[in-house]
Amino acid sequence: MRGLNLIALFNKKGDRVLMCTRKKDPYKGLINFPGGKIELGEDGLTAAYRELEEETAVTFEDVKLTHIMTFVYPLDNCYVEVYTGKLKEDLDVHGEENELFWSRLDHNFFDMSKYAGEGNIGHIMEHIRLAKERLGW
Repeated sequence: MRGLNLIALFNKKGDRVLMCTRKKDPYKGLINFPGGKIELGEDGLTAAYRELEEETAVTFEDVKLTHIMTFVYPLDNCYVEVYTGKLKEDLDVHGEENELFWSRLDHNFFDMSKYAGEGNIGHIMEHIRLAKERLGW
């Protein structure tokens, strides 16, 4: 089964989330979280940190990631692990993969005309909101 990941990264204050506008299919032109493929033999957390650094220049020293959910798609023979974290200090993010930007949290993340994942972005954001105390935020 093919593994993928998404990383919902928040700024230090926790009032913005890092998003990207996808340059490629699937979801070309739609807004998503940074993320990518889990390589064969690679554990999910290692893959999340690797993808985060490749796509944003944020390293494991800058953030503690927590695995918050996994979506399994048997018909597509894949799964998506979702991680979240809050930056220890605000820093410049940059990458070549997709256009990155810090989004306010007052958007309708369930709007499928703007956000990738058939409503999953909204679902993820709601779970993070509900888990903030358990995450220590």
